[in-house]
Amino acid sequence: MTLRHMKIFVAVFQHSNITRAAAELHLAQPSVSFAIKELEEYYGIQLFERIGRRIYPSQSGKEFYSYALHIVSLFDNMETKIKNWDTLGSLRIGTSITIGTHILPVLLKKYQLQYPSLTVQAIVSKSSDIEHKILDNSIDIGLIETNPGHDEICSFAFMQDTMCAIVPCNHPLADHETVTLSQLTEYPFLMREKGSAGRELLDACFALGQLSVQPLLESSSTQAIVKAVSEGLGVAILPYLLVERDIHENAVTMLRLHQPLKRELNIIYHRDKYLTPNMNAFIALCKKYGAECAFASV
Repeated sequence: MTLRHMKIFVAVFQHSNITRAAAELHLAQPSVSFAIKELEEYYGIQLFERIGRRIYPSQSGKEFYSYALHIVSLFDNMETKIKNWDTLGSLRIGTSITIGTHILPVLLKKYQLQYPSLTVQAIVSKSSDIEHKILDNSIDIGLIETNPGHDEICSFAFMQDTMCAIVPCNHPLADHETVTLSQLTEYPFLMREKGSAGRELLDACFALGQLSVQPLLESSSTQAIVKAVSEGLGVAILPYLLVERDIHENAVTMLRLHQPLKRELNIIYHRDKYLTPNMNAFIALCKKYGAECAFASV
């Protein structure tokens, strides 16, 4: 089996379509079909199930894909590293929304001063989306607010983030130094959408405290929630990084939680990923930033 076979298989798997894979690879459709047939005969397995006009990966095909993808990826990384050594090429980064909004711009500015000729591609999405992009090699390094749920992903914390309560400035709780979750649930609650890292943490805390919460408002927009709180519609618990500016501008009042809620912000990458010097430099930068933030907060 050759690298060509692996590249063809990966393209067919990702497109679930031989015609589109052939177009991407600039190959004739019969050549693509024949390469898949050769793979199946060589390994004695069926890689795809053909149902009607569509093809679907078999269980064996899914297992084979995890190997083939990283064989192809490792070769591509080698090509980039050997040809450009460590001054050219690109670094693909994905972050969750909180990190992408408040931390990533600082990191990118510092990093591009160090590697001005390197192209950095960055995307911001939910933590779960960033995990999937690590798994299918769409990005090289991820920064997320949760612990990854896949064994193929390596993870370690680079800094901590604190959750805080916010209430309207004229709220009955506004003069409290600290509040409990139970106190907050006596008022209309505004929350991030289900599936977000902050929402998952809150739901777990409410369940642990046997507290029942029916949100008055659920939104993927932190600013929408902050605006609703400032207008007196309810209370919320959000990452301090996301509401720091609104607190300083007195748009809302921050309350410390009686039992502090902290979460680790994590660097993730695929366990089979070859980490180039550029990638290691970015990871080192993240660690340094996290250490500086921790020192500043002492």
